[in-house]
Amino acid sequence: MSSASLIEPQHVRDAHDIAAEMPAPRTGASRQLARVQPPPLSPRALEERRLIHRQDSVRVQADAFRDLRTRLLNLRGNQNFITLVAPVGRACGGSFVARNLALAFAFDEAKTALLVDCDALHPSQHLALAAGSDNCGLMDYLDGSVDDLGDIQYATGIPRLQLIPNGSVREIAGEYFTSTRARTMIDSLRSDDPNRYVILDAPSALNSPDARILSDLADVVVLVAGYGKVTLEAIDKAAANFDPAKLAGIVFNDNH
Repeated sequence: MSSASLIEPQHVRDAHDIAAEMPAPRTGASRQLARVQPPPLSPRALEERRLIHRQDSVRVQADAFRDLRTRLLNLRGNQNFITLVAPVGRACGGSFVARNLALAFAFDEAKTALLVDCDALHPSQHLALAAGSDNCGLMDYLDGSVDDLGDIQYATGIPRLQLIPNGSVREIAGEYFTSTRARTMIDSLRSDDPNRYVILDAPSALNSPDARILSDLADVVVLVAGYGKVTLEAIDKAAANFDPAKLAGIVFNDNH
């Protein structure tokens, strides 16, 4: 596991000077899984899943994600907000950053976090967190196969952290993300709990239009660059997909 560092977007061109250390159809049973609270995960289990925790063995990494959380909170103030985490390209570790950022919010006992896997073609969060269902998730809710938003919110075994998995794989998802149902869902997730911070895990900004489309649902965008994996030109090109007013910065991550 490695750490993460948020670089202000206006300093992207100087980033090479920075020494970053980051790193079956739906059934009644599947609906019930969303409301079952699994046993808490041990620190060892968390580390095996490349997840931060409170003990000293991952203190550097945990502090890095806490710092990222604090910077975002300073940008947005006290009101809860929706954060989109988008990798520049594949193998940049965007999903790793998204789930550990969500965990950093969940560390705060006054806050809850909800991680939403929005990578419709290559979902991974249900595997990383061992929670959720392949056919009862975000895409199934957005296409109307699932009616109740609560049915796709799964406990993770980590206090105050829930997951909405992607659910059924889709080749093309943009039409679902631009739907009224998607906007209403985001508004509901935000308003149901004023202490809930929602993290959207997006596909690559350079390999799919979905990241740009999803940014319309978010308040803040965090771009993830695989350290040594992408060029500054690629970072600039990816950043150009997003509203500069929403782009909080770039995380350099070397854990893919």
